[in-house]
Amino acid sequence: MTLAREHARPALGVNVDHVATIRQARGTRYPDPVAAAMVAELAGADQITVHLREDRRHIQERDVSVLREVVTTRLNLEMAMTDEMLGIALDQRPSMVTLVPERREERTTEGGLDVRKTSSSLERFSEALGSAGITCSAFVAPDLQVIEACAELGIPMIELHTGDYAHATGRDDDQERELHRLRAAAEHAQACGLTVAAGHGLDYRNVGALTTIPQIVEYNIGHAIVARAIMVGFDQAVREMLDALNPVPHRRH
Repeated sequence: MTLAREHARPALGVNVDHVATIRQARGTRYPDPVAAAMVAELAGADQITVHLREDRRHIQERDVSVLREVVTTRLNLEMAMTDEMLGIALDQRPSMVTLVPERREERTTEGGLDVRKTSSSLERFSEALGSAGITCSAFVAPDLQVIEACAELGIPMIELHTGDYAHATGRDDDQERELHRLRAAAEHAQACGLTVAAGHGLDYRNVGALTTIPQIVEYNIGHAIVARAIMVGFDQAVREMLDALNPVPHRRH
């Protein structure tokens, strides 16, 4: 099941990984990312996103299993292309799987998939997930050739890596150039028949400009929301991000 633009705003997937990061730092049972996911849904989130990493640095299998039972919107499982992860996905049956590159030494996912190098695996995973009724999405750079390769492999959805845009520094035209690149990529992806999501490094101040790209129907955002939640609470942090995604004043009650 893919997300459609059901509202005036694009859909918001709230990533609760870093709630689990805090838990794992002390080896406690709290804070629970499942509880955070439930608050996020009540605040208006359209999707819950988690990344089950091979090193289990934050989200654990238990989290995925419980989330699969309690999430009432959609559950998006980010994962590396390994047979272990494919087995977990086929067992848990989330609404969607987003395939991402993964390196043990990285702090967070640093870039998009090398689609050409991993094309055979991408095609195998996409077919296996699709046969199980799970939407497959690929996390990729905003590169037109990469997007075309995804379409040729039959992958129905992509998530554009927005890190270069989010971290653009210096002159204002640096970010404007990256915004133009994302716009061109999203337009090309839609023309290729792909559903388009976006994520990485997005926060309350930089996400607004991206909402002028109508082809992007979903955003997955985690770190900024969890960081804001420390100050205002998880419910308010999610509502503020919904406001940032909405081109008109928006409040949920």
